[in-house]
Amino acid sequence: MLTLERATELNETMVHEDHLILHAKNVCYAMGAMAEHFGEDKEHWEAVGMLHDYDYEKYPDEHLRHTEKPLLEAGVPEEDVHAILSHGYSILNDVKPETDMEKSLFTVDELTGIIQACARMRPNGIQDLEVKSFMKKFKDKKFAAKCNRELILQGCEMLGMDLKDVASICIEGMKAHAEELGLAGSAE
Repeated sequence: MLTLERATELNETMVHEDHLILHAKNVCYAMGAMAEHFGEDKEHWEAVGMLHDYDYEKYPDEHLRHTEKPLLEAGVPEEDVHAILSHGYSILNDVKPETDMEKSLFTVDELTGIIQACARMRPNGIQDLEVKSFMKKFKDKKFAAKCNRELILQGCEMLGMDLKDVASICIEGMKAHAEELGLAGSAE
């Protein structure tokens, strides 16, 4: 099974830009929270989240086309590679998310971007971010405009979950790592 330590090592060989490392961590911790929600292995899901954009920095225009072979060769289990590939469903490939892990990754990839943007605007960062505030920003299409809301809603539908519930789980997962994610806020 893929460990978080191994996923981090592999990610560090390809991902060097601070904003991409931060995104990987955001997704990692949101995935850990989703794993807990589903009663699954938290560290395993975090590892898949950490590694999900493995080839993006080097191949932004060919994202996920340089992922499968190197990760399999590095010993990453096939089901984990499949999960990583599935987050590109309908935009980059036709690898459909089937498992709760895959559906979660598909959903939280974009969702964490909006959560991060919301938290950065608040004096206390993510520490007092409530779902109500998130939902207000989610509805504002100009806020964190690059985050694809249709994909997030499609993912929630796949999971059979309400957006508010998924956002709440992810906020809590990220909140536990607020300092590391730079989301602890600026208030004294």
